Amino acid sequence: MLSRIIFVLFVALSAVFVQAAPLATRQIGNLQCNLDRIKIVSDLAQAKKTTQTLTTQLGSDPAGSQGISAVSDGLSNAQAGIATIAKSLFTGQAAPADARQQVADGLTAAGTALASINSTDPTVTSNLDKLQTQLTSAGTAGEGVVSNCK
Repeated sequence: MLSRIIFVLFVALSAVFVQAAPLATRQIGNLQCNLDRIKIVSDLAQAKKTTQTLTTQLGSDPAGSQGISAVSDGLSNAQAGIATIAKSLFTGQAAPADARQQVADGLTAAGTALASINSTDPTVTSNLDKLQTQLTSAGTAGEGVVSNCK
């Protein structure tokens, strides 16, 4: 009998001293929002790999090298914007508008630079087309993030 009283007393005291962690709001987003986030990160990573391949392939072409370097800079800028947004989301803050603009500007710069690159080499042309598809897909995913992540 005494053990039951002590147990009840222990449970009651424990309940008094238990504290819940404060709730922090996070922009978790719905399923489509998260799929769009994953898609843009994935597309940019793939585009970066294709850019690295093209950097090697265009190494002997000064104009092509300059163009693919500008594509790489645009992709790096977009990835930096995404990193800023991710950091904000993990700390429970709203994504900064200037970081979203940085992603858009980076993708635009990469696309503009890509359009200036010409080659007669079928392998290079195939990779340029592949990179264009990856940039278009990243742009579409970015638009999805803006519209689906409220």
